[in-house]
Amino acid sequence: MAHLLHIDSSIQGDRSISRALTARAAARWHAAHPGSSVTYRDLAVDPIPHFGPAANEARTIPPEQHTEAQAAAWALLEQVVGEVDEADTVLLGLPLYNFGPPSTVKAWVDHLIVPGLSMDAATGEGKLGDTEMIVLQARGGGYGEGTPREGWDHAQPWLPHGVSLTGLEPRFITAELTLADVNPQMADLRDLAAASLKAAEASVDELWQSAAVA
Repeated sequence: MAHLLHIDSSIQGDRSISRALTARAAARWHAAHPGSSVTYRDLAVDPIPHFGPAANEARTIPPEQHTEAQAAAWALLEQVVGEVDEADTVLLGLPLYNFGPPSTVKAWVDHLIVPGLSMDAATGEGKLGDTEMIVLQARGGGYGEGTPREGWDHAQPWLPHGVSLTGLEPRFITAELTLADVNPQMADLRDLAAASLKAAEASVDELWQSAAVA
């Protein structure tokens, strides 16, 4: 049975564009994979703790020697990596906050980098490369080529590097200028925002077409 890992991270609730895009993608995925199952994580509602000393130590100490805190941290590392390993596809909603990813997404990535679980401890080769990863990104402003803030989006270039040790290779679908409808100073950008969202939705709708035909 095909399995999906669906992760949201936006703090905007029902107003979130990234959540709307992941929901659309999840519906598309399930339509292409009848009878499929899903694991859902909401990093905004139930965040993974930031990576700390116990988790760091747990990665280098044999499990039978773990303290209580290290054992708890190791169990979470196993769970986070296991959810990705068990999935055929990961959908990640990625809003842009202060020109970077939400700290909850950074914590999730930190918990994925585990020698022996997500990467071969001897060779360093990633073990999660068979899992497809689709990132549905929402950016409140415009960060494209030639814009005043070109290069200010530090989430999209960071994430592929952040997960690279695991073998994951994220594919991005991005909607930008998402604040145009609520920010009066961006009113003249609303048509561009609508076009960007429409293009992102169209890209989502094109996902897994071959699977649906098969």
